[in-house]
Amino acid sequence: MRGSHVPATGTITVTDWPDPQATEPGQLVVRMLHASICGSDLHVVFHGLLHSEGPRRPGYPGHEGVGVVVQSRSPHVREGSLVLTVPQGEMGGCFAELQLVDDRHVVELPAGTDPTDSRQLRRLMMAQQYGTCLYAMRQFWPVETPARRAHTCVVMGAGSAGLFFVEEARRLGFEHVVASDLDPGRLEVARGLGATPVHVPEQDLGEVVAEVSGGRGADLVIEAVGHDVLRDQAVDLAADRGVVGFFGLPERHGPTDIPLWTAFRKNLRLQCSVAAQAEPGLTSFREALRRISEGEIDVEHCLGPELPLERLPEAMQRAEEHRPGDIKLTVTP
Repeated sequence: MRGSHVPATGTITVTDWPDPQATEPGQLVVRMLHASICGSDLHVVFHGLLHSEGPRRPGYPGHEGVGVVVQSRSPHVREGSLVLTVPQGEMGGCFAELQLVDDRHVVELPAGTDPTDSRQLRRLMMAQQYGTCLYAMRQFWPVETPARRAHTCVVMGAGSAGLFFVEEARRLGFEHVVASDLDPGRLEVARGLGATPVHVPEQDLGEVVAEVSGGRGADLVIEAVGHDVLRDQAVDLAADRGVVGFFGLPERHGPTDIPLWTAFRKNLRLQCSVAAQAEPGLTSFREALRRISEGEIDVEHCLGPELPLERLPEAMQRAEEHRPGDIKLTVTP
């Protein structure tokens, strides 16, 4: 089969690999129909977060995909099932014609899904990204008694995850949602979803947040990019007793500075979110699939350019450059 190979940081190719075989109980082989590029894939390939096992794994680091089960050693997932694959991020294998995965990391697509309808499949594939956002938001903004003040939410980064956070913040009743990004096109999508867009660095995010919050600061700030400077700014933007949610991957392994004195004086809650794929029952991914299939959430803005697997290196470089209009890129084996 053909699949991606990441031999070292900064290099990704497509090469031949042996076809995987399901040999252990619970294992599945999925023929991939579509995969999409996540920001964390860029961190892995280009930014020094390559896992030590990555060079030996076909399809790495792809972890957002849909496909059909062609071999099953599981009593729970039959051959021929259409599934969303949600492998652990550090062991993803979606950038390949075939993926070996276990039955704990797939969710069957809704009944009636048409395997020949590429657009429908790509819409449902967004449940992987959206599911991680639902999982994160339940940690950032859990139900509390008494309820927290939900006046201003700031989302830093208007990529696919950031836009999903915008939609979820609106669903949760925030009076003001502010979205910042470098790309005016992404910000127009955020505006259409109900956010106040801030084009940085041309606009001062702090000034906008102060204006919409009446000088109080943001009750919730979500850093959805993964840049140290933005994490520092997120703490500055937060209101007293607010919440700062760290969703973007750190820039490096090892220690990272956080303005702890400011966080301490404001009595902030700093909450990280990772490993939605380990959630018991994959509840957030199942809920994401339901909402997308029933039209409760808008994912059309994510259905951007589609490139064949053989052009994966080009697609990854394109995603790294954040070309205007490229909110989400699809790779099709």
